[in-house]
Amino acid sequence: MNDGLFEFSSLHLRPDPSRTVIKPFNVDYPEAFRDPARSRTRTVIDRILTLGRNACHAECDAAIASLSERHRDVEGALLRRFKEVNDALPEPVAADAEQQLLIGAYLSAEYSFEAAALFNPSIVKRMNQDGAPADGFNFILSLRGIGEGHLSSVTFRTGRWSRSGGFHVDDPSPWITSPRIEGTDESGDTTRVICEGSEDPSESVLFPVTASQRQGIEDLRMVRFTEEDGSPSFLGTYTAYDGRDARCELFRGTGVNTFEMTVLKGSVAASKGMALFPRRIDGRFAMIGRQDNENLWFVASDDITTWDGGTKLVTPRYPWEFIQVGNCGSPIELDEGWLVITHGVGLMRNYCVGACLLDKADPSRLLARTPEPILRPSPGERSGYVPNVVYSCGAVVHDRTLLLPFGVADNFTSFASCNVDDLLKRMV
Repeated sequence: MNDGLFEFSSLHLRPDPSRTVIKPFNVDYPEAFRDPARSRTRTVIDRILTLGRNACHAECDAAIASLSERHRDVEGALLRRFKEVNDALPEPVAADAEQQLLIGAYLSAEYSFEAAALFNPSIVKRMNQDGAPADGFNFILSLRGIGEGHLSSVTFRTGRWSRSGGFHVDDPSPWITSPRIEGTDESGDTTRVICEGSEDPSESVLFPVTASQRQGIEDLRMVRFTEEDGSPSFLGTYTAYDGRDARCELFRGTGVNTFEMTVLKGSVAASKGMALFPRRIDGRFAMIGRQDNENLWFVASDDITTWDGGTKLVTPRYPWEFIQVGNCGSPIELDEGWLVITHGVGLMRNYCVGACLLDKADPSRLLARTPEPILRPSPGERSGYVPNVVYSCGAVVHDRTLLLPFGVADNFTSFASCNVDDLLKRMV
């Protein structure tokens, strides 16, 4: 996979079909059979309401018993689903508590969000470093999971790295929280996802909930962002895909189990692959973008939700990147400048990983780049969901060591580390 720059961990994260989330299950008739006066949803509800008390009780017990093996607050999730459905009906139905639970269960489904793949990770240092190794740190990973219908979601893991012990990722919790979804403003641009009851980041899942995300939330580039007053927060960008168009949206972690997803505006946001700098540059927010699908751009804005214009920064120069150059996560601040882990697409749509260095005071100026990939698909790991791909959505540097989690063949996740000085020596 490389010529000795990286030390590879034996740790691999692979998809687990047993991990499921409760999500809405919508039913409707084909267009030719639709009756504006009576929806299929209402027909299903009326069938449920014909059940006698004993039958209804038995069905409720069976549903809750099955779901409670994997999910927290099952009753709360099913009642929320009933309310959501009932509020959307032209004429709300009257139902007792058990009927409400049962209606919520019939119009919900378990979704195995990482049944097919678990890849494209990003890594950030945790706010809480209690119990961290003396020669390392605690981290959070975001990962892209793919399930039925090629639908992408974002899941999380915790872990730690140390110079003496390498990478360790905690086993995920056996529980998954069904989130409560709320709008936060009249514009509808921001959606809040509240995973009530989540006691561990691995219990929270971000699955598509808005029209722009209908076919997936992909490739969260998470970053620990520090404001000018020193206050930190978890921000990031991800790709929202509606089945036709892909665009960037903003992620914000507002608590242990609460997240916000905001639609970004401007010409740059109508593309994939934006990555936020971990602090303001000269008082402005800054991003690396790829709005022309070919080159890396530097973009600055006074408003974190609006992105236009930009300066072309890195263009394809070497054969392994002749198709396109993109980023593999947010820039990392070093004494020497801003380190950007890049990806290049070349022959036979091979995705390789490289790096470049930007000027610290003026990140629109390229200082150096790697003429050869620093990581490429190996012959033994080319096969997968998408062959010939190595890719990351975010690395971190600790004591001059680069920690790089990366996806292999759009299938599973691996980990590697290298000395920053050795990496910089590869650049020209």
